[in-house]
Amino acid sequence: MICILGTTATGKTRLAAKLAALINGEIISADSRQVYRGMDLGTGKDLDDFVVDGRQIPYHLIDIVDPGYEFNVYEYQQHFFEAYAKVLKNGSIPILVGGSGMYIEAVLKGYRMARVPRNEALRLRLEKKTDEELVQILLDNRVVHNTTDTSDRERTLRALEIDEYYRKHPELLQDVPRIRSVNFGIRFDRAEIRNRITERLDQRLNNGMVEEVQRLLDEGVSPEMLKFYGLEYKFITQYLQGELEYNEMFMLLNTAIHQFAKRQETWWRRMEKNGIRIHWLDGHSSDDDKIALILGKLR
Repeated sequence: MICILGTTATGKTRLAAKLAALINGEIISADSRQVYRGMDLGTGKDLDDFVVDGRQIPYHLIDIVDPGYEFNVYEYQQHFFEAYAKVLKNGSIPILVGGSGMYIEAVLKGYRMARVPRNEALRLRLEKKTDEELVQILLDNRVVHNTTDTSDRERTLRALEIDEYYRKHPELLQDVPRIRSVNFGIRFDRAEIRNRITERLDQRLNNGMVEEVQRLLDEGVSPEMLKFYGLEYKFITQYLQGELEYNEMFMLLNTAIHQFAKRQETWWRRMEKNGIRIHWLDGHSSDDDKIALILGKLR
């Protein structure tokens, strides 16, 4: 398998689609929010990138569940292996592309996982803990690979729930196939990433991202769930509910995406430290030059 990863706004999808057109590849998405139908601008699906010279590049694990559902890394891993088998059956080359580090690592490292039920007793024990205390408990007691976006209390509680379940039921952790992968990352300097993030946010807002969130609310997706999805959906929902002014929403959202990008970069460094080799590509080089370097490494 070929894997193309990188921080948000680095052009991963476009590059992967162009590569797929050359080598008879199919894209397998590794994005934790692009799995949701109807959540398009806010998740940056850029489906037009999957059309190369008039040819539709096959893609998988985009638009597979309805908004309002809490998709997780365990389910992603199950769906991934189904998609991977389908790509091979088609006689194509699988190209994993995305920026959700936990999803990518769950595949590349072959995480052993189990479906974990909600633990009300644990939640009751922890309900008086502060957010900071919950994060510290997670860091002190983390089992296997589990990590989370600790900026959200519900995600931290879920991570603690999963940790406790793994400790009590290690026999339920499933063995998964290990896949041989050549991994590439797209890298820009931090100042350029900041500029690209801000420009893309402005473009998406102008293209109807606020209207997309309003439509989801009108269709019955709860404000709490949209806020749970984070970033664009969280801050635009707050704006639509009158909790933020537009300029305040833009500023806070822009800052949050920059912070998210820094966390992604930290994740890539940790992956390398843990033995996953990533061949880094200069983001400023053309897609043709990047593809030439990828093909050279593959040969």
